[in-house]
Amino acid sequence: MKSLWHGGNIYTMAAEGETVEAVLVSDGKIEAVGLYSDLIERADKQIDLNGKVLYPGFVDSHMHMIGHGEKLLRVDLSKIDSSDDMKQQLIKSTVDLEADEWFIGEGWNENNFPDRKIFHRFELDEISESPMLLKRVCRHAILANSSALALAGITKETPDPEGGLIVRDADGEPTGYLLDAAQELVSDKVPEVSVEYLTQALQTSVDDLLALGLTGAHTEDMGYYGHYSKPLQAFKNVLGKETKFRAHLLRAHSAFEEMMEHASYLEPFVDPGPMKIFADGSIGGRTALLSKPYNDDPSTVGVAIHSDDELKRLVSIARKHGEAVAIHVIGDLGMEKALDAIESHPVPQGKRDRLIHSMVLREDLVERMEKVDVVLDLQPSFVTSDFPWVVERLGEERLEWSYTWKKLLDRGLICAGGSDAPIEEVDPKLGIYAAVTRRKPYESHEGFLPEEKLSRFEAIQLYTTGSAAAIFKESSRGLIAQSFDADFTIFDRDLFEGDVEQLLEANVELTIVAGEIMFERGD
Repeated sequence: MKSLWHGGNIYTMAAEGETVEAVLVSDGKIEAVGLYSDLIERADKQIDLNGKVLYPGFVDSHMHMIGHGEKLLRVDLSKIDSSDDMKQQLIKSTVDLEADEWFIGEGWNENNFPDRKIFHRFELDEISESPMLLKRVCRHAILANSSALALAGITKETPDPEGGLIVRDADGEPTGYLLDAAQELVSDKVPEVSVEYLTQALQTSVDDLLALGLTGAHTEDMGYYGHYSKPLQAFKNVLGKETKFRAHLLRAHSAFEEMMEHASYLEPFVDPGPMKIFADGSIGGRTALLSKPYNDDPSTVGVAIHSDDELKRLVSIARKHGEAVAIHVIGDLGMEKALDAIESHPVPQGKRDRLIHSMVLREDLVERMEKVDVVLDLQPSFVTSDFPWVVERLGEERLEWSYTWKKLLDRGLICAGGSDAPIEEVDPKLGIYAAVTRRKPYESHEGFLPEEKLSRFEAIQLYTTGSAAAIFKESSRGLIAQSFDADFTIFDRDLFEGDVEQLLEANVELTIVAGEIMFERGD
C-alpha cells in the first residue's frame, strides 16, 4: 500500500525553509518526494493534510522512558514551589501506608522553594514511619527517612561510598540526604519491581510521548530496575507490535558486557546503543565536577563518580566490543576527564561518542571536542530550570562557556536535543521554546544569556537531524527525503511562523511511525 501525503506545508529540514509538495510512503519508508502531480499516479491512497504542517519525526535524544512513565504513575513533587506545600503533599500521600510499605516520591527541587529547604530525616519521620525515598529532580540525590536508612544499614559509622556522599549533621549523624553513589545504599533496599509493572510504566510513557509528537527516544533504563533483562523485556512487550515507537537503548556500564554477550533486541523499534557512564553529578546537588570550587560553597568542587583509571578502563571495554560510549558530564573538570578517556581509546569507525549535558565548559575543552567524533547531547529546558539560581553556584566568570548551545553549534559540533525526562518536562515544544527564547513560558525578559538563543530552525534540528546523527543514522532518519524512515510529526500550525509564544500553543495533530498513524488528536 502506497500512501501519498499532501495538502500542507511539508518541511524537509534539509535546509532552512525547504519544503516539498508531497511525500510518497511505502513499507514504512519514504519512496519519493516531489510534486503532487508527479506522484499521484503511484499512490494507492491519499492523505490530505488539510493545511496541517509536517516535519520529520521529533526524537528526544536523552531521557528515561520507564522513569517518565513512573513519574506519571507516582506522586509528582516537581511542580511544588514551597517546602510547606511539599510537607502537606507528603502527609496526604502517606496517610494510608502500611508500616513496611515504601513510599517513593519523584522530582522535589529545593531551588523552587523560597527558603531553599532540604528536609532532615527527622522531619520526614514525623510524616511517616514507613520507609520513604524522595528523588531529587536531578536524580543525583535522594532524601530518606530513618526507616529507610535503617533498612540500608546507614549509621554514623557508615563510610561514604566511592563516588557518593552521605550528608551528615554537626555530630556526624546522617541527615537522610544522600548524593550520587550513596543513593544506591537505600535504593538497593527497595523491593524489586516486576516486569508487569515496568511494562505498565513503559506503556504509559510511550502513549504520552506519541501524543506529544515524539516518534522515538534515546533512553537510559538498563541500570535501574534490577537485572537488565526486566526492563528490556518491558520494551519488547510494548514496542514493535501494535505500538510503534523507536527506542534506542543506552546500556549501563554495569550491564554492558553481559548485554553484549546475551541480549537480543527488536530492531528497528528497540535497538542497542552505547555504554552509558557517569563522570559526575549535578549542579543542583553541587556534585557536578568543576575545576574550581563552587561559588556558593568553596568547600567542594563536586564528585568524580569514577577514578581516572576506572573511567579509561570502562571506555576500553566499550572499544573492545566495537562500541561508543555515552558519558554523563556536566562540570568542566568532569568533561576534561571524559575527554582524556575517549582520546586514550578512540571511537570505532561508524560510531560516535556522546557527551551528555555538556553544561559547564572551557574553550580549551571545546577545541579538544572539535578533534574527536562526538555528539553533544543538550537539554534546552535546563536553561529555564536552572537560571537564575545557577549563577549563585557557578559565579559570573564561568558563564561564558556555560549552557552555550549557540557557540557550540557555531563551532560546527553536532548537537542533539532532549529533555532528560522525568527530570524535565518531556514535551519537545518546551525544549524548542527554551532553545529559542532562553526563558520560561510567557515571561517577557530577553532571556538568560540571550546571545546563546537558537533560531527556530536550529532548535528543531536538535530534535530531528541532531538526534539522528547522535546514533549515526543521519542517512536514514531526521529528514523528509527518499529512502528515509517515514516518521512524521504533524502540527496544526507552522512552527516557523508567527509569534514565538505560538510554539507553546501548537497542537500535535498526528504522530506517524514507519508510515503508520500512532497518535491522532481527538481519536
